[in-house]
Amino acid sequence: MQSQGKIVVASQHYPPDPSTTAAIMAEIACRIAGDHDVVVLSGSSGALPDSQVGPGKPHVVVVKNKMAGKAALVRRGLSELLFAARTFFVLTRALRRGDVVLTVTAPFMLPYAVAAAAKVKGARSALIMHDLFPDVLVMAGLLKPGSIVTRAMRAANSLMFRALNAVITIGRDAERPLLSYSGMTRNKIRFIPNWATLVPGARPITLDNPFRKAISARFIVGLSGNLGFTHDPEIVFEAARLLKDEPGIHFLFSGWGIGFERLKQLQTEANLANVTFVPRVEDAELEAFLAAANLWIIPYRKDVAGVSVPSRFYNLLAVGRPVALISEPEAEAALTVVENGLGWVVSPGRADQLADAIRAASRSEDAAMAERAVKAAARFDRTIAMNAYAGLIDELLRNPVLAEQR
Repeated sequence: MQSQGKIVVASQHYPPDPSTTAAIMAEIACRIAGDHDVVVLSGSSGALPDSQVGPGKPHVVVVKNKMAGKAALVRRGLSELLFAARTFFVLTRALRRGDVVLTVTAPFMLPYAVAAAAKVKGARSALIMHDLFPDVLVMAGLLKPGSIVTRAMRAANSLMFRALNAVITIGRDAERPLLSYSGMTRNKIRFIPNWATLVPGARPITLDNPFRKAISARFIVGLSGNLGFTHDPEIVFEAARLLKDEPGIHFLFSGWGIGFERLKQLQTEANLANVTFVPRVEDAELEAFLAAANLWIIPYRKDVAGVSVPSRFYNLLAVGRPVALISEPEAEAALTVVENGLGWVVSPGRADQLADAIRAASRSEDAAMAERAVKAAARFDRTIAMNAYAGLIDELLRNPVLAEQR
């Protein structure tokens, strides 16, 4: 039997948008739609996949959204502000007392609009925190820690966290910075990690892999996905430069974002023979691409702990590959690497350490590392995560004040 209260999912990114955030929000919306009436406010127009339409699926309403390119920061910010404002007004018409609205931190203005609309309408609100703002912008050097804008955003966060009924974190390291806000309490926090989209199982390294055929090196180091403000492309390229005279090691890059543009610029200037770029890999080729490398790099900047968690991490483990993670040791992914023996954790900014880790990986005889990676990936399971989201929604429908977790 479906509950009387409906669920509204507000997300700028939703299928047919190909982003990871879109896929995650669609998974959650479809799972909850099995138990409740679900309406999705989407910023992505176009036809939905067949698997997401029909009886028992969410009803999707497209909110007008015209995005500027990521390089046009001012225009993009205005576009995101307009989307958040439009979503606020749609929510004030759609929400009823006792409903639950779920949103995510993309764009970062959206959670403020959602929390405010829910408060006005007597609904309950929950936020999936993929990135913590303004911390991400401070870490990227776009804002000064003590600037007026930073202080204003922190003040707005305190009000937002006070209004929210639940905050879902995807990393254990997020609890400490969240609790630094006066409006935040521990009972509101729920830790629900993301999951691997590929079936866990060690993929063998084969010479006929289409992404290895043109590379003669025995050991391939991979870098994949979106490189945004939180990532450091310079450390990866500098490690490749340090290893340019070691013919057995080669770097394979495929991705997008400002970080990849910087990598391409660096390669244009240096023309390293041990670096290969391939076009952005589509979902159908992702498994083969991830299986092509012996080691994968995730390059974060300094002060990432509690601010951002790499979703790509789980698929790297799912194919049975170790990782070289650049981050502080207390970050969620670093904790997972160390606790399970899944690779190397490198200090941010230390290209020499990264080069040493790659050398160590190329000489490693730890055959059980692939097995440990697959075993770890299996714990980050879609079904477990979906059931946790469904349980949280049911809890919010019954009571806006969540019980303290033990």
